[in-house]
Parts: sequence; structure tokens; C-alpha cells
Amino acid sequence: MDIVLYEPEMPLNTGNIGRTCVATGTRLHLIEPLGFKLGDKAVKRAGLDYWDKLDVRVYCDYQEFLEKNPGARIYMATTKARRTYTDVAYEPDCCLMFGSESAGIPEELLVRNQDRCVRIPMWGDIRSLNLANSVAIVLYEALRQNGFEKMNRQGSLHRLEWQ
Repeated sequence: MDIVLYEPEMPLNTGNIGRTCVATGTRLHLIEPLGFKLGDKAVKRAGLDYWDKLDVRVYCDYQEFLEKNPGARIYMATTKARRTYTDVAYEPDCCLMFGSESAGIPEELLVRNQDRCVRIPMWGDIRSLNLANSVAIVLYEALRQNGFEKMNRQGSLHRLEWQ
């Protein structure tokens, strides 16, 4: 699976998302302009020592992303979608796209792809969730639907043993 960030603005979110991508074997695509430099200390601090293990690709705009990823099956996360993220059957090679922290994905793209728009339900007048949290929620649902392929490694305890 692939995560696509459309014009992300906050380095800590992108660093955190990069770390999640490494933990899930997911490629990260960044569509410019970015609100930071990839070498920014905040990006690397949030990604900890995982950043060098991240498969990250940068595109000058959405059109370049489409040209370099022909046939990509893209699901767009937006608070305005009719369907929730659990209403979709995700393909193992799909792209999950998220917009910038302040503006989201442009409405022109949403309208052209409304059958692939999903939202995370929220209560009350909350405008949106944190971008890194939103990515984790939708990504893990898509991975769950696909049986957590190649991810079922059980961890070890530090001092004790599992019975």
C-alpha cells in the first residue's frame, strides 16, 4: 500500500507518518509544495531513526504523481465524504491520499473522484483529526482487510517470556 500526502505542511506529522510507513512496509508519496524541507530536524526527530529506511518519493504536483503512478487506485480521505473508511474494500496495492493540514484535498479532485472518497466519523463540531492519526486509522483498516500481509510478526518481551 501507499500513502500519498497532498501538500503536507507540518514536519512533525510527516515524520510521524513516515515512521508509520516504515512499520507497515508502506511507501510514502509527497506532493509539493511542502510546508518544510525534507531534511528538517523536526521531520527526522518525529521519524526517529527510521527515516533512512523509508521509501519516500516527492512529486512537483498531483499531475506528476499520476504520470509516474499510472493506474493508481486512489482513495481520498476527506471529512466531507459520504462513505466512511470502513465502507470500502481496499486493494492490497491501493493508494490512500490525505490533504494538507489546513485545507485538505482540493474540492476539484474530490468531486472528480467522489466514489473513492472516505471519511473517518467524528462526533460533534470537531473539524478534523490530526493528519498522522488519520493516516494510521485508515491505513490500519486497509491493512487489516488484507490480512496484515507480511506483518504478523509477534514481538518478544524484554525481560519475561510469553506463556
